[in-house]
Amino acid sequence: MKTRKLAGRDVGAVGLGCMSFGGMYGPTDEETSHATLARALELGIDHWDVANVYGMGLSEKIMGSFLRENPADVSIATKAGIFPKPERHFKNDRDSLRAELEGSLERLGRSSVELFYIHRREQARPVEEVVETLAGFIEEGLIGSYGLSEVAPGTLRRAAAVHPCAAVQSEYSLWTRQPELGMVQACAELGTTFVAFSPVGRGIFAETFPDADDFHPGDFRTNNPRFTEPNYALNKAAIAPFRDWCHARGWTVPAVAIAWTLARGQHVLPIPGTRTVPHLEQLAAGAEIELTTADLVEIERILPVGFAHGGRYTESQTVGVEQYC
Repeated sequence: MKTRKLAGRDVGAVGLGCMSFGGMYGPTDEETSHATLARALELGIDHWDVANVYGMGLSEKIMGSFLRENPADVSIATKAGIFPKPERHFKNDRDSLRAELEGSLERLGRSSVELFYIHRREQARPVEEVVETLAGFIEEGLIGSYGLSEVAPGTLRRAAAVHPCAAVQSEYSLWTRQPELGMVQACAELGTTFVAFSPVGRGIFAETFPDADDFHPGDFRTNNPRFTEPNYALNKAAIAPFRDWCHARGWTVPAVAIAWTLARGQHVLPIPGTRTVPHLEQLAAGAEIELTTADLVEIERILPVGFAHGGRYTESQTVGVEQYC
């Protein structure tokens, strides 16, 4: 596996998003998740991304139980700041972040993590104050570095002026390209890694289109605008020629989706999520595909910027995501 820089260390060019271990896309089990993590290590995928709210701690517990049985030198990122109950809200004060971080460390079986994100920003609290809290956690040795999730370029600049920001995480893929309107550029300027989550479009760029009739009641996509009709049919029709193009080249669709993301810049690190070994192997193969300029031009022709039908989030899911365009 080729490597890229993240939080001061070399990690595999493809990371692993672990949200699905907590059941966000349907039922799973510890044995299957452990098999996926074991295969990730074999493939050189050694940056694993999780959060305290993924399965309300379940994803972290699964990761922690695997590492207790299989000690390994992996880079772990976790997040805090989202509080689902009594109704979804965001808290970035020192006491709340410390309590959530300590809970994550206990579930992970670690004394520290390499990267700790503010999952959503509490708008009433100056980001400068939040970064001072995070810098304190770094000084204590609880975290190696900090990151921000779903923020605007202006927020990143304010944060970095207090203490260097190791990573910004946002959705970025062939059908979600807003980060190109300032965030990818700001990260490059500031030496911040841009961590692209959902680079396979929540499964739309899998080898077969997800069957909406099979979505589990708790599946994130059940009410997502891009996966509900009539948008879903329109999106599948738009993506079908891209699937044909990938197969004509002898590549899988998810591998090309990952290769495209990697081609956006050396500071871009995709973290596709999966809970099964076969899918993980397809994703890892994207690091071995070198798209030419002609390939990128053709992909842009087939899937032009803004081709997707429907927003990437529902109105309620958008709350907390900073808008900048």
